[in-house]
Amino acid sequence: MSQPGPQQGPGPFPPGGQPQQGYPQQGYPQQGYPQQQYGHPQQGYAPQVPTADQRTAAVLAHLSAPIAGLLSLGTLSMLGPLIVWLVYKDKSPAVRQAAAGAFNFNLSFWLLYLLSWLLIVTVIGAIVGIPLMIVIFLVALWCHVKGAIRSANGEPYRYPFQIPVLS
Repeated sequence: MSQPGPQQGPGPFPPGGQPQQGYPQQGYPQQGYPQQQYGHPQQGYAPQVPTADQRTAAVLAHLSAPIAGLLSLGTLSMLGPLIVWLVYKDKSPAVRQAAAGAFNFNLSFWLLYLLSWLLIVTVIGAIVGIPLMIVIFLVALWCHVKGAIRSANGEPYRYPFQIPVLS
């Protein structure tokens, strides 16, 4: 019978300073097939920076909605972004995106305005409808000003709460 004792065999490190299996020896390149590099591949072209005229048109698309909304009591707020979209849709992708976003945002908020008017006229009345109109107006104004500032800096702005009609 043999007695248990230290067993001979491969330990955690290979003998003689050889590299561990699966790892290349330091200072030498890895052998075998090349492995995938990390990061995103660089393909295509970088997005174009909007020109000063395009930035001005995008700012106009954002600010025309609250101006038209104030002048028409909220009924024509979609008209300004729609006109800018119709003029620039084939000329500049940045202006098209800004005008489409402003139009889609105004469409969704116009439906909320309609809902608040219905609340004012029906049984619930002004208790819910008027505060809802004020909140809708302030949120819309804040989003339009934020979009205009970003467009003036040449950055895209995506409106929240959009019903995607124009693109």
